[in-house]
Amino acid sequence: MKATADVSIEVEWGDALDVSADVLALKHANALYGVDRAAVHALNSAVPDIHARLPTTGGFYITPPTDAVGASRVLFVGVGPLRQFGYGEIRRFARRALEALEGEMPHASHVALTIHGPGYGLDESEAFKSEVAGLLDAIGSGNVPAHLARVTFVEQNAGRAMRLQTLLNQLLETTRPDSQSRASRLPAEVPDLLRSVGYDSQSKPHIFVAMPFADEMDDVFHYGIQGAVNAAGFLCERADLSSFTGDVMEWVKARISSATLVVADLSDANPNVYLEVGYAWGCGRPTVLLVRDTSQLKFNVKGQRCLVYKKITDLETSLRSELDGLKRKLR
Repeated sequence: MKATADVSIEVEWGDALDVSADVLALKHANALYGVDRAAVHALNSAVPDIHARLPTTGGFYITPPTDAVGASRVLFVGVGPLRQFGYGEIRRFARRALEALEGEMPHASHVALTIHGPGYGLDESEAFKSEVAGLLDAIGSGNVPAHLARVTFVEQNAGRAMRLQTLLNQLLETTRPDSQSRASRLPAEVPDLLRSVGYDSQSKPHIFVAMPFADEMDDVFHYGIQGAVNAAGFLCERADLSSFTGDVMEWVKARISSATLVVADLSDANPNVYLEVGYAWGCGRPTVLLVRDTSQLKFNVKGQRCLVYKKITDLETSLRSELDGLKRKLR
């Protein structure tokens, strides 16, 4: 096997189905979502029985060589239901993907994969660190393709791709080959910063964000809320109800009832957000309410204190101050 110092890792902005690689590694969470759904659709002609071949929890399936997508082959790893696919499962998925390729595709030198978690509500940074740690687990144990030289995270959202590349540089700064390269060299073992990530993530203090999962709210979440929450030392989670099958509200209730705080954006009076706020109050969870325009508030919250914002930068500043005050009270 090659020395781990010869394996590089990078984040690339683009469509995972278009990326040229030896193999694209995807999850199969008992159903199809996002990229894995698109991949199966693209592979239908090349692999007519692909639905029957998709793996259950713990299993995997590698397609024959195909030109239906950019990668020569696609690896599907069975991971169980999406709502149970947490930080620890993400770490195990990444390790399992490389371990599966060790025996089946030993000559694979370039593996592409996508980030898991943020698309259905997990903390973006914690999920990414969990996945990187899983790759390092496999590489450190030697259970990877003998010719592995490059791992690429492919992200279709340009803003997220930039954030993940910045985070990757911070995680592996000392192993970058030079300041001009996007790629970082993977260390010989898991750094201390990543040693427990995934394993203890579910018990870390987190803030649950109740807000619509809509494109027009993305900047509000990522630049107005997420940065302030992470800077205060909390994981930042929210739930995309459309991503789940089954009783998603059980997951939502569990994360709200265990949250240190609930941040809720009441702009546009989304009924799901009001439902989540009501549940938080019922659980006795403290809440911070946000709104762009107080005229949008419904009667049952009009008497509550709200952080009113016009600009995202103002929201980020106000929320940082609010969370700093909360941390002082918790000491």
